[in-house]
Amino acid sequence: MSTLAAPNEVVTRALLRAVNVPGLDRPAALITLDNGLDHTKPNTFGPGGLASLDEAITAALAADPAFIAITGKPYIFCVGADIVGLPQLADRAQALEIGRLGHRVFARLKDSTVPTFAFVNGAAMGGGLELALHCHYRTLSGGAAALALPEVSLGLVPGWGGTQLLPNLIGIPAATQVIIQNPLMQNKMLKPQQAAELGIADILLEPADFLERSLEWAADVVRGQVTVTRPAVDKDMWAGVLYFARETLNQRLHGAVPAAYKALDLLESAKDGDFAAGTAAEDEALADLIFSEELRSGLYAFDLVQRRAKRPAGAPDKGLARTITKVGIVGAGLMASQLALLFARRLQVPVVLTDLDQSRVDKGVGYVHTQIEKAVTKGRMDKGTAAKLYGLVSGTVDKSAFADADFVIEAVFEDLGVKKQVWAELEKVVSPEAVLATNTSSLSITEMAAELEHPERVVGFHFFNPVAVLPLLEIVRGERTDDVTLATAFAVGKQLKKSSVLVKDAPAFVVNRLLTRFLGTVFAAVDAGTPLDVANSALDPLGLPMRPLALLQLVGPAVAYHVGGTLHAAYPDRFGVSENLKRIADSGQPIVVDDQVNEEVAALLVVGDQPLTAEQVRQNALDALAQEIRLMLDEGVVAEAQDIDLCMILGAGWPFHLGGVTPYLDRTGTSERVTGQRFLPPGAASLPA
Repeated sequence: MSTLAAPNEVVTRALLRAVNVPGLDRPAALITLDNGLDHTKPNTFGPGGLASLDEAITAALAADPAFIAITGKPYIFCVGADIVGLPQLADRAQALEIGRLGHRVFARLKDSTVPTFAFVNGAAMGGGLELALHCHYRTLSGGAAALALPEVSLGLVPGWGGTQLLPNLIGIPAATQVIIQNPLMQNKMLKPQQAAELGIADILLEPADFLERSLEWAADVVRGQVTVTRPAVDKDMWAGVLYFARETLNQRLHGAVPAAYKALDLLESAKDGDFAAGTAAEDEALADLIFSEELRSGLYAFDLVQRRAKRPAGAPDKGLARTITKVGIVGAGLMASQLALLFARRLQVPVVLTDLDQSRVDKGVGYVHTQIEKAVTKGRMDKGTAAKLYGLVSGTVDKSAFADADFVIEAVFEDLGVKKQVWAELEKVVSPEAVLATNTSSLSITEMAAELEHPERVVGFHFFNPVAVLPLLEIVRGERTDDVTLATAFAVGKQLKKSSVLVKDAPAFVVNRLLTRFLGTVFAAVDAGTPLDVANSALDPLGLPMRPLALLQLVGPAVAYHVGGTLHAAYPDRFGVSENLKRIADSGQPIVVDDQVNEEVAALLVVGDQPLTAEQVRQNALDALAQEIRLMLDEGVVAEAQDIDLCMILGAGWPFHLGGVTPYLDRTGTSERVTGQRFLPPGAASLPA
């Protein structure tokens, strides 16, 4: 154990106590995992935590209990390995040892002759869920907030039995979804009901008296009054499911995420049921991946999302924030309607939509009501909450309804003149203290507020589509935006459960500026004569969430052309205007169909006779990103490179294995070649030199 000592480990203790359960002739052994901190600091397993669990299991078995059960502290079961300690491992031998230690300790529960139970009372992720899988039986609280095996998203694999136990419990299709698909879909979590339906838990219980009911249920199982039956796993489809999964990974990632392919190999080995061989393979895979560049980038990205996103750099004292009791939304289109639903759900205050005519207002409010109805139908919202939200969201053509609003946000056409006119009209109606927020994606906040009597209360509040899914909120400070307005904006962002990043008032801010430069480089290659399919696939080795043309289609060619024009006006030397992009926008046709280039649209393009290779397109795009990021940092658009990466991860869905963008540019040498320096210190998101 000395070689695995982790000096910074917050040890999760395994606290053992005997519990008398009615109907049993001897006590049960209840082991509670608790690191001594509140629920915001979840239980994790480092060497010290595994040793404590090992000792507790030994003591429990020595007491000859009726059964052994493991549960967690309030709201938390266990969220897995202490990943903070992984970079401290000195060599591959240590990585192998930590994998083997976890397997040895957990296997004691699987191999026990005394019945073992996991009472999953709260969040169970990674090694925490694997611990539960080793137990003979599992109860699950309906209040458990997060259930997942997220390792692949970080550049790892479930390394403590998950790849071997889960497919043999719930079948290979569902296991592939949990171990590979969900982590690659912005680390999607399972809800308790879903986990129970998949068969991960044997019974789903209410959170209010979860422990008491779990003990009673376990006693019934031990006494034979409850028989747990699980459906047989179909192994005939095993190879076919994994073949399809591999093909899907190839199409999407093109080999860019080694962990996903390792996980597939491990799932394949689980079919024959040789648990010892399978877990040994997990150890080897874990040891390989711990010393990979992808893992270091993944850990860096994880830290950004879990820590930096919760403490935004440059945010004013939150004590300055005003209380919001009513929200006004100018516009009733799709974006405005999405905002109305979000504000009503999260802030629980009246929300009023306005637009030019009643039919548009009615359509916007109708959209909100339809989404509420869908949530009720799908069981995501109870009828009482729905009734409350119906009452909170209303619409009118009369802007005087904003007179008592504390926060008004506009989501109208992306034109500076239109937005200035909106604010000029509203300033006559709202109170001098009301915050005026704009959802502009590229226009100047300072110019927008320049002619107002109170420009200090105007702030950029840039959401990303779809609003309910993407967590990023770019909060833009104009030249005259004051601290009270900014503090209120950050407070509202937190209430909306968004991750806010402070951005300087610069054209297109962060995400749209970088994506426009990126797409502009790709379209410059098309304009030069590069075939669309070559340009579209050129970035495949990065494993981005979308190819360039699919991204263009999502954003909308007309919107992309408009933002490109805004940036061309600001930086004509770096942002070109592609007439071919305008032709695509004017055609009104999709540029890609089923991930294939639409030949009818391709025929509309006018191109040169100097085509580039895929490698040249890719390098030009990376060079452009490196140059633009360095310029943005020099301009003070954000505080540090970490904020650039946070924006790209949360707003554009760029993957953890890239660390966002700057770690990849650093480790490929692009940063130093283009700008003369790295974005991050050596070892910050990469292996030590």
